[in-house]
Amino acid sequence: MFKEIKNRYLRYFIILIYFIIIFFASLQLNFLGLFGYSPSRSDIKQPTQRVGSELYTADGKLIGRYYKENRTPVNYNEIPTSVINALVATEDVRFYKHWGIDFQAVGRAVIGLGQDGGASTITQQLAKNLYRTRYNKSQGLLAKIPVIRTVIFKFKEWMTAVKLEANYSKNDIITMYLNTVSFGNNTYGIKTASRIYFDREPKNLKIEESALLVGMLKGTTLYNPTKNPKNALNRRNVVFTQMNKYHYLSTDSMVMLKSEPITLNAGKLDDSSDGDSYLRAAVAKYLEKWCKDNGYDLYEDGLKIYTTIDSKLQKYAEEAVQDEMKILQRRFYNVWGKEDPWYDSEKKKVDFPDRAKKSLPIYNLLLKKFPNQPDSIDNYFNKKKRMQIFTYKGDRDTLFSTMDSIRYYGKILNTGMMTMEPSSGKIKVWVGGIDHKFFKYDHVNQAKRQAGSTFKPFAYLTALEQGMSPCDKMTDKPVRIEYQDKGVTKYWEPKNADWGNTYQDMSLRLAMARSVNSITAQLTEKVGWDNVVKWAHECGIDSHLESVPSVSLGSNDVNVYEMVKAYSTFMGKGVRTDPILVEKITDQDDKVIEDFVPKTKKVLSDEIAWLMTYMFRGGMEEPGGTSQALWEWPNLFKKNNQIGGKTGTSSDYVDAWYMGLTKDLVTGVWVGCDERTAHFKNGDQGEGSHTALPIFAKFMEKVYLDPNSGYTYGPFPKPTVPITRSYNCPSPRIVRDTATVDTTVVDSTSFEPPAVEDQQQQTPTETAQPVVKKEEPKNTPPKNTPPVTATQPLSNKEERELKRKQRQEERERRKKGNE
Repeated sequence: MFKEIKNRYLRYFIILIYFIIIFFASLQLNFLGLFGYSPSRSDIKQPTQRVGSELYTADGKLIGRYYKENRTPVNYNEIPTSVINALVATEDVRFYKHWGIDFQAVGRAVIGLGQDGGASTITQQLAKNLYRTRYNKSQGLLAKIPVIRTVIFKFKEWMTAVKLEANYSKNDIITMYLNTVSFGNNTYGIKTASRIYFDREPKNLKIEESALLVGMLKGTTLYNPTKNPKNALNRRNVVFTQMNKYHYLSTDSMVMLKSEPITLNAGKLDDSSDGDSYLRAAVAKYLEKWCKDNGYDLYEDGLKIYTTIDSKLQKYAEEAVQDEMKILQRRFYNVWGKEDPWYDSEKKKVDFPDRAKKSLPIYNLLLKKFPNQPDSIDNYFNKKKRMQIFTYKGDRDTLFSTMDSIRYYGKILNTGMMTMEPSSGKIKVWVGGIDHKFFKYDHVNQAKRQAGSTFKPFAYLTALEQGMSPCDKMTDKPVRIEYQDKGVTKYWEPKNADWGNTYQDMSLRLAMARSVNSITAQLTEKVGWDNVVKWAHECGIDSHLESVPSVSLGSNDVNVYEMVKAYSTFMGKGVRTDPILVEKITDQDDKVIEDFVPKTKKVLSDEIAWLMTYMFRGGMEEPGGTSQALWEWPNLFKKNNQIGGKTGTSSDYVDAWYMGLTKDLVTGVWVGCDERTAHFKNGDQGEGSHTALPIFAKFMEKVYLDPNSGYTYGPFPKPTVPITRSYNCPSPRIVRDTATVDTTVVDSTSFEPPAVEDQQQQTPTETAQPVVKKEEPKNTPPKNTPPVTATQPLSNKEERELKRKQRQEERERRKKGNE
């Protein structure tokens, strides 16, 4: 075919062209797998970027991101001229003249005269970044040959660059380039870089900041301003020189700018992936199924996720947790001193460190490496090494062995807290623990612990469902309940927290308010523990519940999430609402992809639901109610505000709970050690009203004192339907010896008498934080006021006078005791 061409030079030229066409066709088609992947026409038309998803609060505050490459794209009009000029002057001075390949620069590079830059154009660099032309997917069999590999890579970049130039304007190309290029530290794109290094939007970058960022592109590590500030300064000044050379910067400006030092301002945004926050991890888990069902990748598809979290409430909750957990941790240390706190329910010491050591993966490896050599294994675990540990004063570097670390963290108290709007199902607060960096386990939806007395309301709900009323009475007396366990007859004899009985007839509202174990047990036997389990599930408890006589005293494990959901059913007029954590998802252009609506089901009548909210108010209004420690925060009770709630404490003071209800919000708080054998010694130290309740109180106080929080004081809603059962039966206040401990204000599921040592330690005085008496609000009962005899409730004046006399008597009694 070529022999017919008589002119030899023309023939050689045509042969060359022919083989070039064959070569590029083979390159594009990846002939015999020799060349690897090349972008197709559709790839060029629809380029994809690995864009991380952004996480927002309900009020629009950006709180984090999910990414594999930390990138947020910008539009051309968001890029300052200084960045474009610096980029063109430094990387590709003929960018606006060539069509993807700068043959003049190629020629200079070939003969070694590339002083004005390399041969790779901005478009070629975009091709490499956008289509990853040098990664495994793009490599063929010829990539195993070193020199040939480089040639093939370069030709593919040329070919892709020409395609890009044919399909996009110069402005589009430079925008895509600045959105894809790396600025080090897993920072991609000019927008993310300007946030990370200068805490500003790209359009607000100063010229010296633009030059610094562009200078980094030559070597993101070598010219990183945080790691190598001197190199970064020199490189920035080279960029100024190039800008001056190509008339983007005057000589006077260049001289002045070169004298400016580098000034960084690290971005305030915590641009982290989901591993750095309880909330981010919870949202990732919440959206896992949605992403799978809808074909989205949370880490690459550039979603904007708007959570239901209120940034102000979240801040107040985190502050309340931080403040109170410091106090509780100090109290825990004071209680145990140098003694180990790990004891089982029979008061036997537990070797927790040894058990924890043997549960570590490294332990089995050491057993294989050092068979029959326990000393070698012990040496490994006791070897000191430098590590960072959690403290409430900030992360601290120290020399700890593995065993030191196990002992240290085995004594740390943790918490979980969630707040939900019953009316909407929106989760407004999510605090999974004290510090996600050191404690990955989320104590809202992962940790399950004994609910203690916070589970009792489901027994009282069952009673209402079976026709009883809040005014029906039962007697606080010893209880012995017979039940069957795998065909064997057994007996259960629950005790009140003080191991005594008053033999007093109590209304169901008073019994629930005081958290009386004996009456709750009798009620459970009467209504049937199977039915208690049934109604707990109906309200929203998802965990498996063992149907046993002690179910109402919280012997089963549940988590904070489902407890808040179940309690919200009462405040939601009997409608069980599945909580939602995400409100909507949009794309990068703010087009809504999904709106999230909670699933709801009517499970209680309006009357029953309202009666339960009235029962919850008893914790504050009935004499000896376990929520009355809230009176220590008088700011909670302004403007006729009402709060309902339920304390809970599991056996041996291992788990402490408080479930708080207001007209707008339901909040659940759990406090305890992750290691269940670590616990307080008595109720004064570790019961729910002394641990979890103060977190709720401090949180709600902050919310109410902020006029812009969106949540106001006010009473519980009035019934919207006729109430057919008697409920208005306030309990009389009965005179009793003020020196006697109230036997029902402390709730527990313990069934063994406490040791003599523990009884002696149950004093009203808190060892870690003395109680500071605050001025009590008007028209409210005083905190923990012992009941007094009366056929009618006392007036406010009589109650204040009684309280004064009781304080005087208590002081005199203590004075005599000291003498």
